[in-house]
Order: sequence, then structure tokens, then C-alpha cells
Amino acid sequence: MFGNMGDLSEMLKGFEQQAQSLKDELAKKTFSVKSGGGMVELTLNGNGEVIDLNIDDELLSDKDSLQILLIGAINDANKMVQQNQQQSAMGMLGGMNPFGGSK
Repeated sequence: MFGNMGDLSEMLKGFEQQAQSLKDELAKKTFSVKSGGGMVELTLNGNGEVIDLNIDDELLSDKDSLQILLIGAINDANKMVQQNQQQSAMGMLGGMNPFGGSK
């Protein structure tokens, strides 16, 4: 009944290695978004970590506008990262969709 546990263990190790490789690959990608006509520019890596932020000096005296533009840039960048992560994970699974449905 449990004769194939070694095979299962090897398969799990393979998935773990693929997942780590995917994470490393994602960390190398960058996603930049601009908000407010370029007054705020935000760059994230593929793991969703902020790696750069540029704010136009004019916004430093307008806290409300700065907050709005930052929120927009963060949300847009996070969407880009999430979409890329999903596409990369689907590629790792060979196009299978374990969650059902289609794209």
C-alpha cells in the first residue's frame, strides 16, 4: 500500500526545487508603474518587494495627492506582479489549472 512513498517523496522534492527556482526567477524581474503623469514611480520585483520609489518634489507639499498617487501606484504594481506570478506558476504546472475553470 505504501510501496511508492519514495517516488512521492522524490516528486515532492522536485516540486520544491521548481518552486524555489520560480521564486528566484521572479525576484530577478522588475515591474515599474507611474502614477500622476509620472509624479510617482514605483518599481517592484517579481516577488512583490518594493525596490525603488521616486516621488516628484512638487508632491511633497501636497500630502493628500501624494497618498492617492502612492495607493494607485502600489495597487497597479501589485496587480502586475500577481498576474506574472500566476502565469509563471501555470507555466511551471505545464498549463494545467488545478483550480478548475479556464483563463
